[in-house]
Amino acid sequence: MSAKAISEQTGKEFLYKYICTSAAVHNRFRYASVTTETDWDRLIQEHPWLLTERLVVKPDQLIKRRGKLGLVGINLDQQGVQEWLKSRLMRETTVGKAKGVLKNFLIEPFVPHTQEEEFYVCIYATREGDHVLFHHEGGVEVGDVDAKAQRLMVAVDEKLSEDQVREQLLTHVPDNKKEVLASFIVGLFNLYEDLYFTYLEINPLVITQDGVYILDMAAKIDATADYICKAKWGDVEFPPPFGREAYPEEAYIADLDAKSGASLKLTLLNPRGRIWTMVAGGGASVVYSDTICDLGGVDELANYGEYSGAPSEQQTYDYAKTILSLMTREKHPQGKVLIIGGSIANFTNVAATFKGIVRAIKDYQGPLKEHEVTIFVRRGGPNYQEGLRVMGEVGKTTGIPIHVFGTETHMTAIVGMALGHRPIPNQPPMDAHTANFLLNASSSAKTPATTRTASFSEPRTSNDATPAKKSKAGLPAAKATTLFREHTKAIVWGMQTRAVQGMLDFDYVCSRDEPSVTAMVYPFTGDHKQKFYWGHKEILLPVYKNMADAMKKHPEVDVLISFASLRSAFDSTVEAMQYPQIHTIAIIAEGIPEAQTRKMIKMADEKGVTIIGPATVGGIKPGCFKIGNTGGMLDNILASKLYRPGSVAYVSRSGGMSNELNNIISRTTDGVYEGVAIGGDRYPGSTFMDHVLRYQDTQGVKMIVLLGEIGGTEEYKICQGIREGRITKPLVCWCIGTCATMFASEVQFGHAGACANQASETAVAKNQALRDAGAYVPRSFDELGDVIRTVYDELVANGTIVPAQEVPPPAVPMDYSWARELGLIRKPASFMTSICDERGQELIYAGMPITEVFKEEMGLGGVLGLLWFQRRLPRYACQFIEMCLMVTADHGPAVSGAHNTIVCARAGKDLISSLTSGLLTIGDRFGGALDAAAKQFSKAFDSGMLPMEFVNKMKKDGKLIMGIGHRVKSINNPDMRVQILKDFVKQHFPSTQLLDYALDVEKITTSKKPNLILNVDGFIGVAFVDLLRTCGGFTRDEADEFVEIGALNGIFVLGRSMGFIGHYLDQKRLKQGLYRHPWDDISYVLPEHMSM
Repeated sequence: MSAKAISEQTGKEFLYKYICTSAAVHNRFRYASVTTETDWDRLIQEHPWLLTERLVVKPDQLIKRRGKLGLVGINLDQQGVQEWLKSRLMRETTVGKAKGVLKNFLIEPFVPHTQEEEFYVCIYATREGDHVLFHHEGGVEVGDVDAKAQRLMVAVDEKLSEDQVREQLLTHVPDNKKEVLASFIVGLFNLYEDLYFTYLEINPLVITQDGVYILDMAAKIDATADYICKAKWGDVEFPPPFGREAYPEEAYIADLDAKSGASLKLTLLNPRGRIWTMVAGGGASVVYSDTICDLGGVDELANYGEYSGAPSEQQTYDYAKTILSLMTREKHPQGKVLIIGGSIANFTNVAATFKGIVRAIKDYQGPLKEHEVTIFVRRGGPNYQEGLRVMGEVGKTTGIPIHVFGTETHMTAIVGMALGHRPIPNQPPMDAHTANFLLNASSSAKTPATTRTASFSEPRTSNDATPAKKSKAGLPAAKATTLFREHTKAIVWGMQTRAVQGMLDFDYVCSRDEPSVTAMVYPFTGDHKQKFYWGHKEILLPVYKNMADAMKKHPEVDVLISFASLRSAFDSTVEAMQYPQIHTIAIIAEGIPEAQTRKMIKMADEKGVTIIGPATVGGIKPGCFKIGNTGGMLDNILASKLYRPGSVAYVSRSGGMSNELNNIISRTTDGVYEGVAIGGDRYPGSTFMDHVLRYQDTQGVKMIVLLGEIGGTEEYKICQGIREGRITKPLVCWCIGTCATMFASEVQFGHAGACANQASETAVAKNQALRDAGAYVPRSFDELGDVIRTVYDELVANGTIVPAQEVPPPAVPMDYSWARELGLIRKPASFMTSICDERGQELIYAGMPITEVFKEEMGLGGVLGLLWFQRRLPRYACQFIEMCLMVTADHGPAVSGAHNTIVCARAGKDLISSLTSGLLTIGDRFGGALDAAAKQFSKAFDSGMLPMEFVNKMKKDGKLIMGIGHRVKSINNPDMRVQILKDFVKQHFPSTQLLDYALDVEKITTSKKPNLILNVDGFIGVAFVDLLRTCGGFTRDEADEFVEIGALNGIFVLGRSMGFIGHYLDQKRLKQGLYRHPWDDISYVLPEHMSM
């Protein structure tokens, strides 16, 4: 959501910090917060004025009219405040219908004043601008300020002046206070704008001879502006409405939501309730809550929430396990029900999200059975059949009763089943598999000729697009009635390849001559081409870095589909509106600050541009054009007959519910002519009225469906349009959110705009108004399809609609990736891996989550054991590996590997090139003797050869014994690295047979020459064989295989890489120049001069 209430303390803190006014604002930052945990001695130490001032104390928990409720203590001393709080702190209180506990109180200095010094001021946002209300008589008895107050509206992008305030607001104010008030109100308005407030009320505002005092304040800020205002806001806490506790699970889900591109919401209404919901989609979640309340379940409804926007399997798992944990804490005598519902998804992979839910159900199967939970599932969308199958299977394997339904079942039918109002079908009918829709009976792969008319009941019109009508000078440009035609061309902003391919597949199945997407704009890469499919054929679409280039090269484009993020959507939309060729812009992003949205709307109105969105999936015109992911994948396009036009046009706020309307309308009428989801934000770019009037003026539209919702007053304009005769076509309407009036405390639903600020904005009031105006309004969403069918049948009966014969669409090949997702094909993998998996929420090393690796303090040796040997090695083995890495890390700059690295670094090469240069010298002669030594000594020991026999045989064969000998070290000058390792191995290894054998060989070789010692390579090689054979983690064959495949040399390579990198950094730090070997260190041996 966007507009969120803040505490009075937070609001005053913002005001005191950032208001800019010539008026003297008193008592800045003089407030103290009190809870049950308050230490009064410390509080007084931090706020010494508590002992010297008379005080006011009041709860700070979003409670309105505290004075009238007797919840304000006035003119008390510090002891009096404590006495006053004793009878109120942690006391349960009823405010309206809400019952809650008083927990947070605010103490401020008492301000002596007269009634004449009290004023009222309020600023709030609407679509057109910000309204400033002022009344010269403030205080507890202010009454109906809407009727009494002076008001002025500051239009979007305009400023408020002191002259305006004096002339329009301060007409009843004494002259001696006008200057102070005018300055303060202008400063307050500027603060309101700068800090993205959406509502700011001060009552009373006290003006004395000394200056301004802010007594009581209520405010809301636009939470979506956090990325803009973070520096000034800091970390804002948003308290829950009074009567609803702030649960840690709600905070957990809010945190998940903040870290995700998806939408995850949870509000606990009654944790002891028996009816729990887990609903996909902001609009659908409201519809399910409505239906539960309509069927008498309001007192048992435990939660409101939604997940949408394609959350990952892990995110859905985290969301589901939170709900299952909550619902299995207290038993209910009647058992419990969980409704896993949703509309037909546009782009969310239902199977992937259901896998997360299934994981959670398996984890909680015991508690779910103990609490007698029955689960009802209804869902549609991409891969929903597989999702429903998986959900049905988990019911069978766990023994939990799970009833599963697809798109053949009305969306909210499962609520009636769950609450015992309708029977549960034994074997629900199932729609065909996703893949079946894509296979046409026709064997022809060619696109059939365009034989369908533009609509089932409309003769074909010209293909030329109708641009916006030119307006008279000084007036806003008129907007086009027809937004999309069968030759409409669009540019897509953002690298949304899946959405673009979906649009091209839709174009193909609609028998369009050319793709609707002409180009893409993506500022983060250079200009290039992107590959897509047009039916069976591969095509290339240009991708431009700059929008200007795209517009210049494609003048035929008149639609922009923006997938820009919430941070860049405003700038990219404003830029797009600079090009007169653009008539329609669809903005998909959710969470654009309302102030920015209002500026976009104003500019669009001035330029005659229609905006669809923000926070929308878009819209669809069957047979012509679809925006992005609207309508879902091809199976839904075909099932809902969206490849050809019908006679019914609809407009909805919700994107997910628009797809549900596609389904309902296709099952009850001849199909959709056009459908638009205007978006769930408080200020959508275009309104219900805009689109309903377009449909009214479109010949092919014979009836209209409107799905409104709680919040806003747009539906009343529809009522007015019907009464005035501007809307004459049959109009079926329903506003979702009827449950809101039944809740004791305010609930913010999934959409930012779904919140009633006054009685007229409730869904119940709007439904009644529409019914009174003459619209067809069902009694509930359950009956919406029946009413649509009835109206349609009447239009067919009187000849207004003449259904046409169906023409089969062309077959569209399925993408390989999607066919694999559906399990229709199989292909051997190009790679196999058994050591690491990065696909889930958490990185896994050989089956061990990375968090466990750190929790167990396994160290580098433990990680190497997991990744190299797929084993969790004993602690001593991990330590030995780390010691080997330490002793092999470096051996000075003179050895060949370090020398090569240094020469390469001094030649100006990068780190990787220099490191590689050094590593390439590793072999039998330098550092690569670990494997060879391990193999030679193992073979000799395993064959039963005595150490002397082994030495003699190697001499006879003319071979060197690998791991024996050192250029510098000897029996008299031992290598301390070997000594350190030997001491550790002898102390910790269970057996050292091969090491003992090698030491016996050393005795023989050093008796001949003192430097023929067992060197560090040889020691590590033989000791590692002992480790693999005796640590208990490997069979003999596995231990031998690791030696054979070169694992031991990897120890030297890994260790010495540290040293090589050190030499590289050292040379760079010392700024050494290009290396040239000195002549006096080169022996030039050339052949003698030969003459002819």
